[in-house]
Amino acid sequence: MHPDDGTLDLADLERKLSSRTRLVAVTYASNALGTINDVARITALAHDAGALVWIDAVHYAPHGLIDVTALDCDFLACAAYKFFGPHVGILYGKREHLERLRPYKVRPGEDVTPSRWEMGTLNHEGLAGVMNAVDYIASLGSGPEVSRRSWIERAMEEIRAYERTLAERLIAGLRSIDGCAIYGITDPARFAWRVPTVACRLARYTPRQVAERLADEGIFVWDGNYYALAVMQPLGLEDSGGAVRIGPVHYNTAAEIDRTLDVLRTVVSD
Repeated sequence: MHPDDGTLDLADLERKLSSRTRLVAVTYASNALGTINDVARITALAHDAGALVWIDAVHYAPHGLIDVTALDCDFLACAAYKFFGPHVGILYGKREHLERLRPYKVRPGEDVTPSRWEMGTLNHEGLAGVMNAVDYIASLGSGPEVSRRSWIERAMEEIRAYERTLAERLIAGLRSIDGCAIYGITDPARFAWRVPTVACRLARYTPRQVAERLADEGIFVWDGNYYALAVMQPLGLEDSGGAVRIGPVHYNTAAEIDRTLDVLRTVVSD
């Protein structure tokens, strides 16, 4: 990873790929820094080396449209709770792999795809919740077309565009605060490669102290590493409490961003 902007070092990846590489696993978007990785290029590089590709799209899913055919990935996983549904895991796999590989499954389960990849009785209530989450997203882009797919595509385009305005507002405000360090991409010209999730720290305060101060004002963020040790350790943040993560989504407003920034300015002025 390039620590200065939180992007992956793809030249390093190319050097490490070889005929011995069997699987490349990569995250679509960083849940810590908001960086969107060039997973299409990574997939192409891995396939050129004869490797399979597994994409973790958990954090990207609520922020952008996912086209597994265009990506040509072998597997892609995400979780419905990230796009406003229940705690249900979702796995896409190319049929050739799902039929060729032998899953660890319950013995009486059917040995046909996709049933062989399920651990017994399905989570029917969870699946119903997933469908309602998809319908909710589709409703955000509903229009004269009758196709749910076209509604979802429009919704994700609008979500992406609106969330970019929130990210620009948030990062510009954070950059104006004395002693505020921002991790990840901060140049608006490169915001096509980030989601609105922003990690930062304030001088003289631990991330926990900042998060608690925001919580006192009814603003809820996360502090720590968010399970992203592979990000926090090379940035040198893990041993000092990680960072503050501010994660706006499509239902947040510019006024909420401004209020968050006002509270942070108050913290710095104390």
